Amino acid sequence: MSAHFEERSGVVPCKTPWGSWYQTMEEVFIEVNVPHGTSGKEVKCHLGSRDIELHVKGKDVFKGKLFDTTMSDEATWTLEDKCLIRIILMKTNREAGNCWASLLEGEYCANSWVQDQMQRKLTLERFQRENPGFDFSGAEISGNFAGGGPDFSSLQK
Repeated sequence: MSAHFEERSGVVPCKTPWGSWYQTMEEVFIEVNVPHGTSGKEVKCHLGSRDIELHVKGKDVFKGKLFDTTMSDEATWTLEDKCLIRIILMKTNREAGNCWASLLEGEYCANSWVQDQMQRKLTLERFQRENPGFDFSGAEISGNFAGGGPDFSSLQK
């Protein structure tokens, strides 16, 4: 579901010195630009449930404690076209209100505008899941969207 919503509505990337990261309700995607011609043997990647580490050609790219927990057995990384590393982390908490403010604790933080846009996107993704017959991919949201948006669970249908 989120992949289709993401494909139709786009992503909100948080730019970093090495590339960018973005998120859906379920996953965090990390895209790292590496020198053209990089081989898989030159990449060392550790994906823990609460920590991550990436080294390319013997140099540290990043290392630290993730903003929140992930399912390490569901995490993957790929080297694409010998110039881009794509890491996919599966969030443990998959609620719209769980919008990561940074990739690592205190590092690679989304600025306030990007954080706002990420939260809006996750709230729209939540609405899409709750209302599969509607298409929210081109929608915009205003008002109470922080923390995943309003809670309609107590309303009778």
